[in-house]
Amino acid sequence: MVALEYFNLCLHAQPFDERSLPLGGRSVIAVIPARYGSTRLPAKPLSDIAGVPMVVRVWRQAKLARSIERVAVATDDDRVAEAVTAAGGEVIMTSSVHPSGTDRIAEVAGKLLADVYLNVQGDLPFVDPADLDALITPMLAEPDLSMATLATPLTDPEEWHNPNVVKLVCDERGDALYFSRSPIPFARDGGIPPQARRHIGVYAYRRDFLLRFAALQPGVLEMIEKLEQLRALERGYRIRVVASVKPSLEVDTAEDLARARQIAVAVAGAGGGDVGAE
Repeated sequence: MVALEYFNLCLHAQPFDERSLPLGGRSVIAVIPARYGSTRLPAKPLSDIAGVPMVVRVWRQAKLARSIERVAVATDDDRVAEAVTAAGGEVIMTSSVHPSGTDRIAEVAGKLLADVYLNVQGDLPFVDPADLDALITPMLAEPDLSMATLATPLTDPEEWHNPNVVKLVCDERGDALYFSRSPIPFARDGGIPPQARRHIGVYAYRRDFLLRFAALQPGVLEMIEKLEQLRALERGYRIRVVASVKPSLEVDTAEDLARARQIAVAVAGAGGGDVGAE
Protein backbone atom coordinates (compact mmCIF):
# COMPACT_ATOMS: atom_id res chain seq x y z
CA MET A 1 0.00 0.00 0.00
CA VAL A 2 1.40 3.41 -0.94
CA ALA A 3 1.96 6.19 1.59
CA LEU A 4 -1.09 8.18 0.50
CA GLU A 5 -3.31 5.19 1.17
CA TYR A 6 -1.87 4.90 4.68
CA PHE A 7 -2.62 8.57 5.24
CA ASN A 8 -6.21 8.12 4.09
CA LEU A 9 -6.59 5.10 6.38
CA CYS A 10 -5.52 7.24 9.32
CA LEU A 11 -7.86 10.10 8.54
CA HIS A 12 -10.99 8.34 7.37
CA ALA A 13 -11.13 4.95 9.09
CA GLN A 14 -13.84 5.89 11.62
CA PRO A 15 -15.32 8.99 13.28
CA PHE A 16 -13.43 10.23 16.35
CA ASP A 17 -14.28 8.56 19.64
CA GLU A 18 -15.65 11.35 21.84
CA ARG A 19 -14.21 9.72 24.98
CA SER A 20 -10.75 10.71 23.76
CA LEU A 21 -11.34 14.45 23.28
CA PRO A 22 -8.23 16.23 24.59
CA LEU A 23 -8.21 17.91 27.98
CA GLY A 24 -6.75 21.34 27.28
CA GLY A 25 -4.78 19.88 24.37
CA ARG A 26 -2.77 17.66 26.71
CA SER A 27 -4.46 14.27 26.55
CA VAL A 28 -2.30 11.16 26.23
CA ILE A 29 -3.27 7.78 24.82
CA ALA A 30 -1.00 4.74 24.99
CA VAL A 31 -1.39 2.29 22.13
CA ILE A 32 0.11 -1.20 22.14
CA PRO A 33 0.47 -2.50 18.56
CA ALA A 34 0.14 -6.27 18.57
CA ARG A 35 0.76 -8.34 15.44
CA TYR A 36 0.18 -12.08 15.79
CA GLY A 37 2.71 -13.08 13.15
CA SER A 38 6.41 -12.86 13.99
CA THR A 39 9.34 -14.34 12.12
CA ARG A 40 11.52 -14.84 15.21
CA LEU A 41 8.82 -15.64 17.75
CA PRO A 42 5.47 -16.86 16.34
CA ALA A 43 2.31 -15.73 18.17
CA LYS A 44 4.47 -13.43 20.30
CA PRO A 45 1.64 -11.27 21.76
CA LEU A 46 -0.01 -14.36 23.24
CA SER A 47 3.17 -15.93 24.59
CA ASP A 48 2.41 -17.20 28.06
CA ILE A 49 4.42 -15.60 30.87
CA ALA A 50 3.51 -17.19 34.19
CA GLY A 51 -0.10 -17.66 33.13
CA VAL A 52 -0.58 -14.22 31.54
CA PRO A 53 -0.34 -13.44 27.79
CA MET A 54 2.55 -11.07 27.10
CA VAL A 55 0.36 -8.38 25.52
CA VAL A 56 -1.88 -8.38 28.62
CA ARG A 57 1.17 -7.83 30.82
CA VAL A 58 2.15 -4.82 28.71
CA TRP A 59 -1.39 -3.43 28.92
CA ARG A 60 -1.44 -3.81 32.71
CA GLN A 61 1.88 -2.00 33.09
CA ALA A 62 0.81 0.87 30.83
CA LYS A 63 -2.40 1.30 32.83
CA LEU A 64 -0.28 2.11 35.90
CA ALA A 65 1.33 5.19 34.33
CA ARG A 66 -0.03 8.36 35.92
CA SER A 67 0.21 10.51 32.77
CA ILE A 68 -1.80 8.21 30.51
CA GLU A 69 -5.55 8.70 30.29
CA ARG A 70 -6.34 5.71 28.11
CA VAL A 71 -4.62 2.49 27.03
CA ALA A 72 -5.66 0.41 24.03
CA VAL A 73 -4.25 -2.56 22.16
CA ALA A 74 -4.23 -2.16 18.36
CA THR A 75 -4.39 -5.43 16.45
CA ASP A 76 -5.77 -7.07 13.33
CA ASP A 77 -6.06 -10.51 14.92
CA ASP A 78 -9.16 -11.82 16.69
CA ARG A 79 -7.09 -14.11 18.93
CA VAL A 80 -5.16 -11.16 20.33
CA ALA A 81 -8.37 -9.15 20.70
CA GLU A 82 -10.08 -11.94 22.62
CA ALA A 83 -7.17 -12.30 25.04
CA VAL A 84 -7.08 -8.59 25.79
CA THR A 85 -10.82 -8.13 26.20
CA ALA A 86 -10.97 -11.21 28.45
CA ALA A 87 -8.50 -9.43 30.74
CA GLY A 88 -10.63 -6.27 30.74
CA GLY A 89 -8.59 -4.32 28.21
CA GLU A 90 -9.66 -2.12 25.31
CA VAL A 91 -8.98 -3.24 21.74
CA ILE A 92 -8.95 -1.21 18.54
CA MET A 93 -9.16 -3.39 15.45
CA THR A 94 -6.89 -2.14 12.67
CA SER A 95 -5.96 -3.01 9.11
CA SER A 96 -3.80 -6.04 8.37
CA VAL A 97 -1.64 -4.21 5.81
CA HIS A 98 0.48 -2.08 8.12
CA PRO A 99 4.23 -2.67 7.74
CA SER A 100 5.07 -1.29 11.19
CA GLY A 101 3.62 -0.61 14.61
CA THR A 102 3.80 3.13 14.05
CA ASP A 103 1.65 2.85 10.94
CA ARG A 104 -0.87 0.86 12.98
CA ILE A 105 -0.91 3.57 15.66
CA ALA A 106 -1.42 6.23 13.02
CA GLU A 107 -4.62 4.45 12.04
CA VAL A 108 -5.68 4.56 15.69
CA ALA A 109 -4.97 8.30 15.71
CA GLY A 110 -7.64 8.59 13.02
CA LYS A 111 -10.14 7.05 15.43
CA LEU A 112 -9.11 8.27 18.89
CA LEU A 113 -8.25 11.94 19.25
CA ALA A 114 -5.43 12.95 21.61
CA ASP A 115 -2.52 15.36 21.74
CA VAL A 116 0.18 12.72 22.39
CA TYR A 117 0.26 9.03 21.51
CA LEU A 118 2.58 6.50 23.10
CA ASN A 119 3.71 3.53 21.07
CA VAL A 120 4.32 0.91 23.75
CA GLN A 121 5.78 -2.13 22.06
CA GLY A 122 3.93 -5.35 22.79
CA ASP A 123 7.16 -7.17 23.64
CA LEU A 124 7.84 -5.21 26.85
CA PRO A 125 5.99 -7.30 29.46
CA PHE A 126 7.67 -5.54 32.38
CA VAL A 127 7.80 -1.98 31.05
CA ASP A 128 7.97 0.36 34.03
CA PRO A 129 5.14 2.93 34.33
CA ALA A 130 7.72 5.49 35.49
CA ASP A 131 9.46 5.18 32.13
CA LEU A 132 6.21 5.97 30.33
CA ASP A 133 5.64 9.01 32.53
CA ALA A 134 9.23 10.17 31.92
CA LEU A 135 8.75 9.88 28.16
CA ILE A 136 5.56 11.92 28.24
CA THR A 137 7.09 14.76 30.27
CA PRO A 138 9.09 16.51 27.49
CA MET A 139 6.23 16.05 25.01
CA LEU A 140 3.93 18.06 27.28
CA ALA A 141 6.60 20.59 28.25
CA GLU A 142 7.87 21.33 24.72
CA PRO A 143 5.04 21.93 22.21
CA ASP A 144 7.44 21.95 19.25
CA LEU A 145 8.78 18.47 20.04
CA SER A 146 7.37 15.95 17.56
CA MET A 147 8.73 12.65 18.82
CA ALA A 148 10.60 11.10 21.76
CA THR A 149 11.90 7.70 22.79
CA LEU A 150 13.77 5.92 25.60
CA ALA A 151 17.33 4.69 26.05
CA THR A 152 19.59 3.34 28.78
CA PRO A 153 23.37 2.94 29.16
CA LEU A 154 24.78 -0.16 27.47
CA THR A 155 27.62 -1.99 29.23
CA ASP A 156 27.09 -5.66 28.35
CA PRO A 157 29.58 -6.87 25.66
CA GLU A 158 27.08 -9.45 24.40
CA GLU A 159 24.40 -6.80 23.89
CA TRP A 160 26.97 -4.47 22.32
CA HIS A 161 27.56 -6.94 19.49
CA ASN A 162 23.98 -8.27 19.24
CA PRO A 163 22.17 -6.90 16.14
CA ASN A 164 18.82 -7.42 17.88
CA VAL A 165 19.88 -4.78 20.43
CA VAL A 166 19.52 -1.35 18.83
CA LYS A 167 22.11 1.26 19.75
CA LEU A 168 21.93 5.03 19.38
CA VAL A 169 23.99 8.18 19.66
CA CYS A 170 22.77 11.65 20.68
CA ASP A 171 23.80 15.25 20.25
CA GLU A 172 24.47 17.66 23.13
CA ARG A 173 20.76 18.50 23.40
CA GLY A 174 19.79 14.88 23.92
CA ASP A 175 18.31 14.45 20.46
CA ALA A 176 19.12 11.32 18.46
CA LEU A 177 21.77 11.49 15.76
CA TYR A 178 21.44 7.90 14.60
CA PHE A 179 20.11 4.45 15.52
CA SER A 180 21.87 1.27 14.41
CA ARG A 181 22.05 -2.46 14.96
CA SER A 182 25.83 -2.11 14.80
CA PRO A 183 27.97 -0.96 17.75
CA ILE A 184 27.88 2.86 17.80
CA PRO A 185 29.81 4.92 18.59
CA PHE A 186 32.54 2.52 17.54
CA ALA A 187 35.59 2.75 19.79
CA ARG A 188 38.68 2.44 17.62
CA ASP A 189 40.81 1.64 20.67
CA GLY A 190 38.45 -1.14 21.72
CA GLY A 191 35.90 -1.64 24.45
CA ILE A 192 32.47 -0.10 24.94
CA PRO A 193 32.52 3.71 25.14
CA PRO A 194 30.72 5.34 28.09
CA GLN A 195 28.37 7.06 25.62
CA ALA A 196 26.95 3.72 24.45
CA ARG A 197 23.17 3.57 24.76
CA ARG A 198 20.63 0.79 24.24
CA HIS A 199 17.37 1.85 22.66
CA ILE A 200 14.12 0.86 24.36
CA GLY A 201 11.18 0.39 21.99
CA VAL A 202 8.75 2.96 23.36
CA TYR A 203 7.90 6.14 21.44
CA ALA A 204 5.84 9.26 21.99
CA TYR A 205 4.39 11.19 19.04
CA ARG A 206 2.45 14.37 18.66
CA ARG A 207 -0.66 13.66 16.62
CA ASP A 208 0.03 15.88 13.61
CA PHE A 209 3.53 14.47 13.28
CA LEU A 210 2.31 10.90 13.61
CA LEU A 211 -0.05 11.32 10.67
CA ARG A 212 2.68 12.96 8.57
CA PHE A 213 5.12 10.21 9.51
CA ALA A 214 2.74 7.47 8.41
CA ALA A 215 2.29 9.19 5.05
CA LEU A 216 6.04 9.18 4.32
CA GLN A 217 7.65 6.52 2.20
CA PRO A 218 10.16 4.35 4.08
CA GLY A 219 13.64 5.87 4.04
CA VAL A 220 16.78 4.34 2.54
CA LEU A 221 18.52 3.96 5.90
CA GLU A 222 15.30 2.65 7.43
CA MET A 223 15.18 -0.12 4.86
CA ILE A 224 18.85 -1.01 5.34
CA GLU A 225 18.75 -1.17 9.15
CA LYS A 226 15.09 -2.23 9.37
CA LEU A 227 14.52 0.52 11.96
CA GLU A 228 11.45 2.66 11.34
CA GLN A 229 12.61 5.56 13.55
CA LEU A 230 15.26 6.33 10.94
CA ARG A 231 12.43 7.46 8.66
CA ALA A 232 12.06 10.51 10.89
CA LEU A 233 15.78 11.30 11.10
CA GLU A 234 16.23 10.96 7.34
CA ARG A 235 13.55 13.63 6.87
CA GLY A 236 15.16 16.02 9.36
CA TYR A 237 12.76 15.54 12.30
CA ARG A 238 14.10 15.60 15.86
CA ILE A 239 13.74 12.61 18.19
CA ARG A 240 14.31 13.44 21.84
CA VAL A 241 15.99 10.61 23.77
CA VAL A 242 14.83 10.29 27.39
CA ALA A 243 16.84 8.37 29.96
CA SER A 244 15.02 5.26 31.16
CA VAL A 245 14.13 5.27 34.85
CA LYS A 246 14.05 1.48 35.07
CA PRO A 247 15.06 -0.40 31.89
CA SER A 248 13.00 -3.49 31.11
CA LEU A 249 13.46 -6.68 29.15
CA GLU A 250 12.47 -6.68 25.47
CA VAL A 251 11.30 -10.08 24.24
CA ASP A 252 12.60 -10.63 20.71
CA THR A 253 13.68 -14.27 20.77
CA ALA A 254 12.83 -17.59 22.40
CA GLU A 255 15.74 -17.02 24.76
CA ASP A 256 14.28 -13.66 25.81
CA LEU A 257 10.91 -15.32 26.42
CA ALA A 258 12.50 -17.96 28.64
CA ARG A 259 14.19 -15.20 30.63
CA ALA A 260 10.88 -13.31 30.96
CA ARG A 261 9.23 -16.41 32.34
CA GLN A 262 12.01 -16.84 34.88
CA ILE A 263 11.67 -13.20 35.97
CA ALA A 264 7.89 -13.48 36.34
CA VAL A 265 8.15 -16.63 38.43
CA ALA A 266 10.84 -15.09 40.62
CA VAL A 267 8.78 -11.94 41.19
CA ALA A 268 5.65 -13.95 41.97
CA GLY A 269 7.61 -16.01 44.46
CA ALA A 270 8.91 -12.87 46.11
CA GLY A 271 5.42 -11.50 46.57
CA GLY A 272 4.90 -9.50 43.38
CA GLY A 273 5.87 -5.94 42.56
CA ASP A 274 7.36 -4.17 39.56
CA VAL A 275 10.14 -5.84 37.67
CA GLY A 276 12.68 -4.53 35.20
CA ALA A 277 15.48 -5.99 33.17
CA GLU A 278 17.72 -6.99 36.05
